[in-house]
Amino acid sequence: MKRYGLAVAVGVVYLVAAQGVADPFEGARAGAERSIGGVRFVWAPAGSFRMGSPAEEPERRGDEGPVEVRISRGFWVGKFEVTQGQWAAVMGAFPQEQDKGRGEELPVYWVSWTEANEFCRRLTARALPEGWEIALPTEAQWEYACRAGRSGATSFGARLDRTQANIGTEYPGGDARKVEWGSVKVGSYPANALGIHDMHGNVWEWCRDWYFRRLPGGVDPDLSAVPGEQNRDGTYSRVRRGGAWVEPGWANRAAMRLRYEPERRSDHIGFRVVAVRGKD
Repeated sequence: MKRYGLAVAVGVVYLVAAQGVADPFEGARAGAERSIGGVRFVWAPAGSFRMGSPAEEPERRGDEGPVEVRISRGFWVGKFEVTQGQWAAVMGAFPQEQDKGRGEELPVYWVSWTEANEFCRRLTARALPEGWEIALPTEAQWEYACRAGRSGATSFGARLDRTQANIGTEYPGGDARKVEWGSVKVGSYPANALGIHDMHGNVWEWCRDWYFRRLPGGVDPDLSAVPGEQNRDGTYSRVRRGGAWVEPGWANRAAMRLRYEPERRSDHIGFRVVAVRGKD
């Protein structure tokens, strides 16, 4: 049986293996890197954190908890958003023209949740050992990786400006005017404490979960199996996280959640992938 010690960072407790790692595909430490099928990943170890936003956070929304969450298993998370070059290598043609920034090292967008999942399926078959899979992150995995030990509104603290992320306006208190321009090369802005780039801004990122107004909390929350709360038109939505180049600052916070129907696409929605172990 694996034994664990504790490593404490601001706002998070990481569980650290005390006697090496049982699975050779696991990461040895927080922030360790590896390449899987041409995609660069960093290791997020197991741990606990407060998901969502406190009542005093400026411009928070009512569906942001907060709740206590424990991530029981470490996972690999994409160091960058999936790029247009990676999409072409795995999927071939784009579902729609990349018209808000084009280049192999820019994030892919105009991609539906369903199409993003097909990318995951193909990359799993191509690159992973048995017992592991490439997937979209759950909301809990996404926010855990985004915060990287921070408990403020962003992974950089209480403020977010245009030197830190490709966003429309600064947070908080930025000009309300949106800036219309486009996505930029992944990694153009500083990484968070785990070494992950663009968790704020650039493009929104699909998550695995269906949208529920109330965050579940608990151990490894995963709301991907059962459709969530019905939209007014009778449809159901998945969750997107992280904000985008077109959004005002408040929409780029770590706790911000928006719904979007899984068959739809947008010029500012892409995705990031995780590599996770299957359940025993």
